[in-house]
Amino acid sequence: MEGNTKRNLFQKKRRVGILGYGNLGKFLATKIIESSNFELAFVWNRTKVVLEECIESCVVLDNISDFKSRTPDIVVEVAHPSVTKNYGKRILEYCDYMIGSPTALSDEFLFEELKAAARVNGLYVPSGALWGGEDIRKMSDSGILQVLQSLTVTMKKHPKSLKLEGYLKDKNAEVRNEAVVLYKGSVLDVCALAPHNTNTMAAAAIAAPNLGFKGVTGCLVSDPKCCG
Repeated sequence: MEGNTKRNLFQKKRRVGILGYGNLGKFLATKIIESSNFELAFVWNRTKVVLEECIESCVVLDNISDFKSRTPDIVVEVAHPSVTKNYGKRILEYCDYMIGSPTALSDEFLFEELKAAARVNGLYVPSGALWGGEDIRKMSDSGILQVLQSLTVTMKKHPKSLKLEGYLKDKNAEVRNEAVVLYKGSVLDVCALAPHNTNTMAAAAIAAPNLGFKGVTGCLVSDPKCCG
């Protein structure tokens, strides 16, 4: 017991960089500051003014390209899928990377590129709201038994909680008092139209590689009776 205590006293804190400062970014930053095992390497946000009253200026990162100067051990993205597209490979070549917007991985070329870059450092995708993700993975990995033959993930959200693109945005604007199925089909296609609202679907597609983004079905429902 004494030996473990001594090792903990001299254990190096893991330096964490955060990309994005919405609700989740704020939560992570607070917990890291309070932690005895981690320390905040930097926080970046597209709108810098949001950080001014909450984060010490010495921790604010002005440009993502300068992340190496803060020597992070892991970078956590909780901003937008485009961050992974533009910087994911570079970050992975330097340190561990956690993707909070896994809809980015619906781009098959990007996904393969990141997996190739993750030979030394870790690429992590949190399960988030996907309960049973480990069970899905086990069924998907069962090989010739083909236990997992289909998978559907349904997400219900209040119309005002949806951030949509294209025809889904127009369809959602017409929702009034009753729930409407905005989309039901391949997760691959819906990720681009609802990148902020389909991360759980994307996590399911990653957990079930035998089905992938094309094989997992996503059902997105706009329901005025849900909490906003």
